[in-house]
Amino acid sequence: MNPEDTSRRKVLKGGILAAGVATVPGLVMPTLAQGERIVPFTDVPDTFQVNPVRPNSTHWQDTRQISEFLTDNDDFYLVQHYGQPEIDNDAWRLRVTGMVDNELEFSLRDLMNEQIMEQQVGFECGGNSQRLFHGLIGNAIWRGVSLKRILERAGIQDGAKEIVFFGSDIATEEIRGREVEKAFARSLSIPDAMRDENMLAFEMNGEPLPHYHGKPLRLVVPGWYGVANVKWLNQIHVQNTRYMGRFMGRDYVTLKREEVGGVERWVENSVTTMNLKSAITRVTELGGNYRVHGFVLNDGTPLRSVEVKIDDGPWQQADMNPNNTQYSWKLFSLNWNNPSPGEHRLVSRVTDINGNVQATPDQLPEKVSYWEDFGQFQRTVRI
Repeated sequence: MNPEDTSRRKVLKGGILAAGVATVPGLVMPTLAQGERIVPFTDVPDTFQVNPVRPNSTHWQDTRQISEFLTDNDDFYLVQHYGQPEIDNDAWRLRVTGMVDNELEFSLRDLMNEQIMEQQVGFECGGNSQRLFHGLIGNAIWRGVSLKRILERAGIQDGAKEIVFFGSDIATEEIRGREVEKAFARSLSIPDAMRDENMLAFEMNGEPLPHYHGKPLRLVVPGWYGVANVKWLNQIHVQNTRYMGRFMGRDYVTLKREEVGGVERWVENSVTTMNLKSAITRVTELGGNYRVHGFVLNDGTPLRSVEVKIDDGPWQQADMNPNNTQYSWKLFSLNWNNPSPGEHRLVSRVTDINGNVQATPDQLPEKVSYWEDFGQFQRTVRI
């Protein structure tokens, strides 16, 4: 890391900190204060552990230890599908092909000379769940260029239906008895791809995009599960048919029972936009005062409230971190006054401005797949 990168990263984190101090002292960061301790959850088994970051592996956070509003690049969750390709930044090119008026090609420097956009975006893996205590998450400031501007320059032709984003990570797949080379890829419809907030990111938290996170360029689709944010991006292809690669048509597909026009059917859907979800991640104590902390992730729809329920008590409205933005994770906390000794049950729920409430486990559709685990998540602690 060069000094300029380190300096920019410190400036980004310093700006978040300063904004929090100016708004609501004490809600700036979830960092532990001097003398503050984490109250252990009794629902976490002794065998639970976080793996170190390494090639071709999955990495998740220990959500009890979230200490900053921005996730450190080395701790932001990782899921690998076809390994981690080594890419020479100087030789790398991004091509825009298919049903466009002007096929385009960009070097990394070409993109860095475009009009730059920067935004805070948090997301989770489509497979994030209670079994990992919802640790497949992260929140970062991304810097890059507008996908919409690039597509407008290429000129999407009439009749086009989808845009496919291909990564440089490639593996051999056996499909119907034949071995073929396949690149990781995901697609978006034309309207989904043309959202103003979609970006091609070459920087993460003030540093050039790290190797594990898709160097030198990745797609960032705010409000969508992480699988949509294609890493090591090297081709954007516009076509008039539906893309049906493994990670659109066979994997990252939720199989659930739904009522369809009055008929109960098993329905398969590609994992796309994030569901409305909150989770309690830790309880802290300082000088006999207790505080409950957690996060919200959703598709960017503004929120009405986040509430916490303790045992059989009433729902209590939590305080929202002032650093929360539309597409960041939304951190929340609640003062827990005078808890009695013994074991307690805690659960959170989030409601958006449209009145949608985070589902209870009983309200979730019957599912075969483990994708999209967004039900209310009960935790237990002992005081």
